Amino acid sequence: MDWTEIKIEIDASDIEKASDIANMVVPYGIYIEDYRNLETDAVEIAHINLIDEELLKKDKSVGFIHVYMPLTENPTEAILFLEERYTAEGIGHKIDKSVCKNEDWENNWKEYFKPMKIGQKLLIRPLWIDEYEPEDRAVLSIEPGLAFGTGNHATTRLCLETLERYVKKGCSVLDTGCGSGILSVASLLLGADRAVGVDIDSLAVKTAKENGLVNGFKEPELTYIKGNLADDVTGKFDIVVANIVADIIILFSKDVGKFMNENSVFITSGIILPREDEVKKAFRENGFEIIERNESEGWLSFVCKLKQNG
Repeated sequence: MDWTEIKIEIDASDIEKASDIANMVVPYGIYIEDYRNLETDAVEIAHINLIDEELLKKDKSVGFIHVYMPLTENPTEAILFLEERYTAEGIGHKIDKSVCKNEDWENNWKEYFKPMKIGQKLLIRPLWIDEYEPEDRAVLSIEPGLAFGTGNHATTRLCLETLERYVKKGCSVLDTGCGSGILSVASLLLGADRAVGVDIDSLAVKTAKENGLVNGFKEPELTYIKGNLADDVTGKFDIVVANIVADIIILFSKDVGKFMNENSVFITSGIILPREDEVKKAFRENGFEIIERNESEGWLSFVCKLKQNG
C-alpha cells in the first residue's frame, strides 16, 4: 500500500502534547523520534549499552513526529489541522511536506472519498460528486480540503451521530474549533434555527463560510467567528459542541457553562482513551455530569449537562 508521510519537527519538551494532537489525524498510530533518554532507554528496554555513534550525535533538544496516511485520506486537511492546533497550543513546529512521495498527493484521496451515510439522517457528499442517492437523508455537501472535518474521522462521526440525537427543531448550537464547519452546518440541516462556529484559524473560518453557503446557509442563521474558543462569542446556546483535543476540552470546561442554558448539553469529542480520566475529572470539577459516553476506534465522545443546584 502507498502512503503519504508528513514529518513534524518540534521542541523535544512538547513531544507528548504534540503527539496527542497528531493522533487526531491518524488514529492507527504515529512514529516518534525522541532522543532525550537514548542511553537509559537502550539499557532498560533493549538491554544494550552499545549505541550507534550517529544516534549519539542526534540533537536531543528536538523531536520528530512522523505521520503516515493512506492515499485514501486527505493530507492537506491533516497538515492544516496540525498547524492550527499547534499554533493554538503555542507549540513551535516545522512541517515537512516534501516527504509526500506521490506527485498528486493533495488530490489523489478524492478518488476514494465517496458519499457517506452518517447515523440515520445525514449523507455527507463531496462537492465533486454529482451522482448520488440521498435516500431521504439530509445532504451535507462539503469541500473538505482546507480544514479538518470530512466525516471520515471517528471523532467527527461521533459528534455528528450525537448531534442527530440532541438537535431539536428551533434550537441553537455553538461549534467551537469548527474546522470545515461540518458540525454547525449539520446542526442546521438537522433542524437547528441558529448555529455559530468559532475557529482560531482564519483559513478554517473561510472554508466553513463557503461550506455554509454551498448548503444554503448564511448570516444570521449561520455565523462564523475567528477567535479562540468562545472568547468572542456572546449569548447562550442549547448545544455546545467541541471536536478538539483533550487539553483544550479540559481548559474550555471551566468557561463553557457561561454559554449554556439551563438544560443545554455539552458535546465533546477528540479525546483518546488514555486521557479519559483527566477529562472526566475536569467535567466533575466544573459542575458537569456525564449523561453519555461513546467510543469508536480508540476515541471517546461525551455528552454532559450542568448539575442543577439542590
